[in-house]
Amino acid sequence: MSKADGMKYAPKGKPNKVVENGQFIISAVSLDHGHIYGMCNGLIEAGAALKWVYDPDPARVEAFIRQYPQARAAASEEQVLSDPEVQLVAAAAITSERGPLGIRVMRSGKHYFTDKAPFTTLEQLGDARTAYSETGKKYAVYYSERLHVESAVFAGQLIEQGAIGRVVQVLGLGPHRLNAGARPAWFFEKEKYGGIICDIGSHQIEQFLYYTGNQNASVVNSKVANYANKEYPELEDFGDMNVVGDNGATGYFRVDWLTPNGLGTWGDGRTLILGTEGYIEMRKYIDIAREAEGDQLYLVNGDGEQHMKLGGKVGFPYFGQLILDCLNGTENAMTQEHTFKAAELSLLAQKNAVRVE
Repeated sequence: MSKADGMKYAPKGKPNKVVENGQFIISAVSLDHGHIYGMCNGLIEAGAALKWVYDPDPARVEAFIRQYPQARAAASEEQVLSDPEVQLVAAAAITSERGPLGIRVMRSGKHYFTDKAPFTTLEQLGDARTAYSETGKKYAVYYSERLHVESAVFAGQLIEQGAIGRVVQVLGLGPHRLNAGARPAWFFEKEKYGGIICDIGSHQIEQFLYYTGNQNASVVNSKVANYANKEYPELEDFGDMNVVGDNGATGYFRVDWLTPNGLGTWGDGRTLILGTEGYIEMRKYIDIAREAEGDQLYLVNGDGEQHMKLGGKVGFPYFGQLILDCLNGTENAMTQEHTFKAAELSLLAQKNAVRVE
């Protein structure tokens, strides 16, 4: 992915520092996906100090340092992992390499913050569970479609306040523009990217668990297909799944790489949350044919209809909460079990998906 393409995924919010300068030191390694910029932005806005950056590609390091001149280029991954000052390592490696990298980070005595999807196999997930139990270090995941979208953050606050009653269903739409010419070769190799549900579907199952208040769920069915990109035989450009949570809430999710070039952004991501007393719709990145601005939230309940424009008004509390969790041993940003469960369910849905020809 080009730097320009990657920067589309680097939202900036209102700085809300939770620590003093130098109190929480981070570094970045494995810059294979542009999400690393959003991950670092969020942590820096919350007060983290960025010390090192490492990637075997000098051009990626150079581009990163242009964005973050405070970072120093490390000679190796080992130099970063052996630095006792570094408390957390952020990474956006090739998807199949994220799990093994995380274990190296955790066993070096540091917390790990990875881009989604965090794993490509259930075996990697099992290894990470073991490393977490043995080290106590966090394996945090950048589920950005909830954590770094202000309308998604505010939807959670509305649900917590009882604005729509008990949540009984979540519908998630996660379309993306393929932009094939800007993608690296590994993006089209299933062993490396894990499949479409494993990859961008992981956002959707995480949101379902969060908004419905479930700690577990069952995958009822799932499907994948390659409808429009036969020149890339290992690519899946469509996937969907149905889930039922332990509390009875249901979910349906569709993800795809079929966004047309005429759309004004990379994907028309939407989420519709149905409660017993109302519903919420989020138009996360664009309100098509009306406004280019995203973060549009619609709320309907017994009090009437509301339309809220939330860009720049809510902020991104996850990052400060993550820093404080790392310092204090708490789990306010996201529990480790929630992090792992979202990954587990997306991996199971991917593994058991029916291939549609």
